[in-house]
Amino acid sequence: MTQVIIQPSYGNRAAREHWAQTLDREVDFASGPVANALTAQERQALLRLHPEGRARFWGATSVHDDRMGTLREGDVVLFTGQKMVRGVGEVGVSFRSEAVADRLWPPDPDRGSYRNVYSLRAFEPTDIPYEEIWALPGFNPGDNFMGLRFLNPDLSAQVLEGLGISTLTEAEQEAARARRIEDDLRQGRSIASGAELVAGERSHTESTTYHSPGGTRLVRRTESLLVQEYARSIGLDSPERSRSQAGLSDLVDRRQGRYELVEAKSDISRSKIREAVGQLLDYGATDQQITSLAVLVPARPDASVTSYVNRYGIDVIYRTAPGMFARHDAPAGSREHLLQLVRGLPTEASSTSQAGSGRPAAFPAPAAAAVTRPAETPSAQNTRGAHSPANRGVGRGL
Repeated sequence: MTQVIIQPSYGNRAAREHWAQTLDREVDFASGPVANALTAQERQALLRLHPEGRARFWGATSVHDDRMGTLREGDVVLFTGQKMVRGVGEVGVSFRSEAVADRLWPPDPDRGSYRNVYSLRAFEPTDIPYEEIWALPGFNPGDNFMGLRFLNPDLSAQVLEGLGISTLTEAEQEAARARRIEDDLRQGRSIASGAELVAGERSHTESTTYHSPGGTRLVRRTESLLVQEYARSIGLDSPERSRSQAGLSDLVDRRQGRYELVEAKSDISRSKIREAVGQLLDYGATDQQITSLAVLVPARPDASVTSYVNRYGIDVIYRTAPGMFARHDAPAGSREHLLQLVRGLPTEASSTSQAGSGRPAAFPAPAAAAVTRPAETPSAQNTRGAHSPANRGVGRGL
């Protein structure tokens, strides 16, 4: 389980100086003062993850010894300051050394050395406002994240999913699982499962030296920015998200009696939109409040893709210009069929299948072609009636 740490790191002059010294730039640990302070074991561990002999570093004083002892490779650090997450890092090597720390940063006059040192496998500057974290389940609006904070597993998962953070360590573990399964298939062995597969994954990963490729993205912001723009366009100043056992939706639209779950994707490829459809169907099966499901994308998809999504009773919302969106609604029959299925209600198709072949019910083919409408302002929607099918247009940016 990846642990998330919230690390204040920009709120005062000393912190900003530390940032400039060891986050804005990589530090040479293969030669010079830092190299002279490293033990042979520390140097070997650093070179395994940073073979070029350079890395970014951060640290914490002895006040945090116990919690810093839980830090592991692949954990995620949110570097915060001035009401935003200013950077996201993935932990590399962590160790305790006053000798190394004091060559990286001057000791604090009151708390002493920043002796709990860790390198960063990856680091990405960001500008994520605190409001995006406050909107996640389990967080409180107005929390300014004072002091070093280690999040529990549930809140860590919320942050990773909610902010779209993925790590190099996870990618390695996934590749190791794939290699293990491929080996089992080639050798005609039973496929490992559960703890056995995880153990195999770890052994594959630990024996592999991995160099972080240039341009690696830790944080996927495209979908978040798209959701924010869409939310503003329909008059949602404080966008909500829904958490269920299936995961975290990108947006819940509760305007005027509706309860629409929206899943955003960063492009209009069929593979990305198919992924969104699967997520929405999973969310819908665990959230009985829904009145509709919608995919949100940054441009108009191909007509065949839109038809595919609509057939499942899911609407398509797409950006037409800055602050403006249009939507292509699913036929009413397809949407009603979808809602009956996710709510576990009997449908005409399911009754027929149970009486006949026993095959699962299929979604009906689309009826008349759905109509694509241009954007409407929220005030226009109110004037024409909130629940009329013709009023499912989307507003201009405010």
